[in-house]
This record gives sequence, C-alpha cells and structure tokens, in this order.
Amino acid sequence: MQVEVVLLILSLLFFASIFTDKIGYKFGVPALLLFLAVGMFFGPDGIGALFNEDGVGYMIKTETAEALSTIALCIILFSGGMDTKLTDIRPVLAPGVTLATVGVLITAVVTGFILYYIFGWLTSLATVPISMAFLIAATMSSTDSASVFSILRTNGIGLKHNIRPLLELESGANDPMAYVLTTTLIGVTTAKAAVSGLEIVQTIVIQLVMGTVIGFFFGKGLVELMRRVKLSNESLYPIMVLTACIFIFSVTYFMKGNAYLAVYVGGLIIGNSKFTRKHQTKSFFEGLTWLAQLVMFLMLGLMVHPHELLNWHVLFAGLIISIVMVCISRPIAVYLCMIPFKNFDNKDKLFMSWVGLKGAVPIIFAVICKAEGVPHAELMFNIIFLCTIVSLLTQGTSLSSMAKKLHVATAPVKLKKLVHFDIELPEEIQSSATEIEVKWDMIVEGNHLREIHLPPQTLVIMVRRGEDFFVPTGQSELQEGDQLLVLTDNDIEVANRYKEEELAEEQRLPTRQMIAYARDYIIKVWKMIRENK
Repeated sequence: MQVEVVLLILSLLFFASIFTDKIGYKFGVPALLLFLAVGMFFGPDGIGALFNEDGVGYMIKTETAEALSTIALCIILFSGGMDTKLTDIRPVLAPGVTLATVGVLITAVVTGFILYYIFGWLTSLATVPISMAFLIAATMSSTDSASVFSILRTNGIGLKHNIRPLLELESGANDPMAYVLTTTLIGVTTAKAAVSGLEIVQTIVIQLVMGTVIGFFFGKGLVELMRRVKLSNESLYPIMVLTACIFIFSVTYFMKGNAYLAVYVGGLIIGNSKFTRKHQTKSFFEGLTWLAQLVMFLMLGLMVHPHELLNWHVLFAGLIISIVMVCISRPIAVYLCMIPFKNFDNKDKLFMSWVGLKGAVPIIFAVICKAEGVPHAELMFNIIFLCTIVSLLTQGTSLSSMAKKLHVATAPVKLKKLVHFDIELPEEIQSSATEIEVKWDMIVEGNHLREIHLPPQTLVIMVRRGEDFFVPTGQSELQEGDQLLVLTDNDIEVANRYKEEELAEEQRLPTRQMIAYARDYIIKVWKMIRENK
C-alpha cells in the first residue's frame, strides 16, 4: 500500500476519533471507549472488510501493536506522573502504594480462583489449566491509568478525603505489579521456565525497587541537566524531556527493573521540579498523551473481530469475569488494603471499589500473550477486550453519578480556562489566572473599570477587545464582549459567580434581549427629549 494512501486512512481515522470525543463529552461517554468504537467500525468486521475480497479486512500485526502500545503507555504514565502533585499524593502515599501492590495481588488471586472454577463448568474451557485462569486474572488486575486520568480529569470530578489523588496514584503505580505477574505467569503457562513462589516474590521486589530508584535518580538528573544547560532553541526543551522519558524506560528495562514504574516515578520527579519552559513542556505532553491514547485505543479497536465477541463462550466468560471483578475481587482487595487506614469510611471504600476501571493495559497484556504464543491467546484476547468494554460502559460512564450517590463528591472549584490569553504564571505565585467576559449587566451602572463589581482580591491585568490588547486603568471604558484577564485569590466566589451566569445563559437570553431592547429604546427617547429641549 502506498504511503499516501496510508496517511489518508490515518488522517480520516484521527478526524473520526477527534470528533467523537465531543459527542462523548456531551453524553458522558468516555472518549477512550469511542476511540475503540471508531477502530472497530473501520476494522476487519466493519468498513475494512470492503477492501478485502475474502471479507477478513486488514489486521495489524501483533508485534507492531505491542511496540506501539508500549510507547503509548510509556508516554501516558510519564505524563500522568508529571501532572501529579507531590503535595496531593503525600497524605495518601501509604494507602496508594498498598493498593498498587498488595491490592493488585489480591485482585489477581481472588479472580484467578473464581475463574478456574467457572471454567470448570464450561465444557469448552474445562481443560484450561489453573495457570491460564490466573494469567487472565493478572492481565486485568490493575486499574487502568489512561482511563482513570482521562475520566477523572476530563469530567473534573471533585472527591472528598483525598480519594482522587489516591486513585490517580494507584492507577499510575499499579501497572508494574500487574506486568510482573503477567510476564511471570506467561513463562509458567508456556512452560518456558519453571518458576517457584520465592522466585516470583524476588522478581516482583527487585523490579519494583529498581524501577523506583532508577526513575527517581534519572528524573533528578534530567532536572539538574536542564537547569545547567541552556539550549539555543527553547522549543527543544519538551523534546529533551520526551527523550528522557524514552531513555528512562529503556535503561530500566536493561537493568532488570520495572520500566513502567520508572517512567511514572521519573515523570513525578520532573513534574514537581522547576525547570526552563515547564509550562510549555506540560502542554506538549498533554497533547502527546491524547495522541498516544487515540493511537492505542484506535489500534486495539482495529485488531478485534466484533463478531467473535458475540460467541456465547466469550460473552458468558467476559460478563462473568466483569461481574466477579466489580462485585467481588476489587471490593475484597480495597477493603483488605484499607484496614490499616482508618480515615476512609465505607462510602469511600465503596467508591474506590467502583473505580476499578479497565482500559488499554489489559488488552496490551493480551497482545503480549499472543506474541509469546500462549495457548488460547485468541480467546483470552476477546474475553479481555469484552471485559474492557463492559468496564468503560458501566464504571466509566457512572463515576460522577456514583460519587454523588455515595456522597463523596464535592463541588470542584473550576475557573474558566484561558482561551483568549496565553500566559504562564511562575510557580511562586499562588493566585489563579482566569478570564471573564464583559456582559451588559456588568456595565449597566457604569462602563469604567472602577465601576464594575468584581469579587474581592481580584485584579484585572489585561483587556482583549477583538484582536487588540491593552493594560487597563480605573478610567478605562469597557464594552460588552470584552475579555478580561484577571488574577484572583478568591477562586470559589469567582468560579461560582461566573459559572452560574454560564449555566443560566440560555434561560436568561430571551429576557436579556427584551431588557436590552427596552434599555436602548429608553436611551434613544431620552436623547430625543434632551435634543428637543
């Protein structure tokens, strides 16, 4: 196939995925699920079948999928670490690490035993060994970081008792544990290596310790390097951080550590340090993370044959596994891990149990199983894929409503994003920057800046009118539609006041128009009277 044709197809797929994100945001459907749906629509059972006479369509090679997924997951974890504030996770470090390690192990063990007995009831799966049941459980034992970061941050869900940083820490740090369990069980299942329980424990401990140490020191080293070396082009700093991400992953792999944990820790250290062009670098990684998620989920959607998911063995096993993990394995793991931590009540634990989201990571592990020649790998891939869809449909779409029902949700302070101004505040400044649009009712008592009523501790530092910018004074005249760039220490009042205006905008529009017409008419009549005098 010509390169131009490939690029055309890729661009169409990307456009389709990008525009479905807007639909998902409107209806509360996770964007990652829509990316999967787009891939399935263009895949071998969808439009892809039209390009092949035998109806099989095109398939992405397993090795290519494994390589792309590894790179994408590396970027997602690194970016997740950069966006996580140490001040937020420090109070929940102990419970987060416990869930990311012991919790994953408990989830895998409980699920593995239940699956083994369920498979015994199915004649088609009765010959599946117990190691295979544990392997399937291990691939789905972790909470998917891409799903959690995307859904919690896109929806702006506010949670009590530091639950949100706890869940983000767990999802970012638990993939290494699941990876070690999966790769170890692959060796056992394929009989490539006889592994004892002690060797498994040693492997897990060594990989986790090495990953943490390497990620920490290389993260510190990169920050120090960026402080000392001045690059001729400032646009190279984000590229330098991306290179460091890939370097940390590769070095940790060759040093027998857990590379996924290393990139997360490295991102955590870098994101919480000061360095040149930090704001630009974080913006670069935000876009790169969405690209990685899009590519990963789109590619996995292209790999699946939807008609195989309708096989009753896959449907039965997938639904049973989903129910077991949501209702049994995950709650048991959460409640056992939270025993030492008394500051979480039952409602908190119930919500943590519900946020056991699955995503691309289990499917990536299933791809690795296919690449390693694991028996029943194709069946396992379809089951895991179905479980991921069920998780995103049920858990992913109901996080906000579940948080409200369990009374763990808070009203997040969400200032309006800067759209008309592109500025970066130094980290030392604790004030928040936001923008306010001048409405007619703000200037009804006077259109000078000193005459408008803004919340206390709020300062207007710039005005945008059309394409023009100017620094205002108290005597500056404002017009309806002007955009005000403000600094505020009163986030709550600013967010609530202008949020209420936005929510009521559509309802007030007819009334406001009538008032505006009446006001204009009265002004005209008054001018006529004065002129006649």
